[in-house]
Amino acid sequence: MMKNQKIDPHRENKKALELALRYLAHKPRSIYEMHEYLTKKSFDENIVNHIIETLLKEKYLDDGAFAESFVESRTHNKPKSKFALTYELHKKGIESSVIEDVLKAYDDPDLALKALELKIQLWAHLDSQKLNKKILNFLKYRGFSYDISISLLNKLKPSGQDN
Repeated sequence: MMKNQKIDPHRENKKALELALRYLAHKPRSIYEMHEYLTKKSFDENIVNHIIETLLKEKYLDDGAFAESFVESRTHNKPKSKFALTYELHKKGIESSVIEDVLKAYDDPDLALKALELKIQLWAHLDSQKLNKKILNFLKYRGFSYDISISLLNKLKPSGQDN
């Protein structure tokens, strides 16, 4: 019965735009994320592209602003290395040039220290060997290099303490 029914493009555009705006209401999204979302909702590629163009024109989508917001949020709530942040942003479809530009302001040693600030108090009761292992594993998991992790570990050691 419904096979012969024609799809009204105006109605489909309106439906796609409403869904897109609802999707954006929860949190900012990248262009790639929006494209994937609308495609999964079975909208025609022309409608998806039209909605994305509309959202770009109206400033609802902006990969540069999205990347800045994403990195700011991550560095505040769950700091990771620039390598890990780059990986996450690539997965969200952000171009390398935009990622490089956003991450210029960040420094891995500072990010590593920020990541540890929240955890170090929780681990204060551990002996130095367990603490060192905990710190190294934690920083490794967050994408920091061994060199940065060791350097930070040495800065955090009270003077006169060996491994």
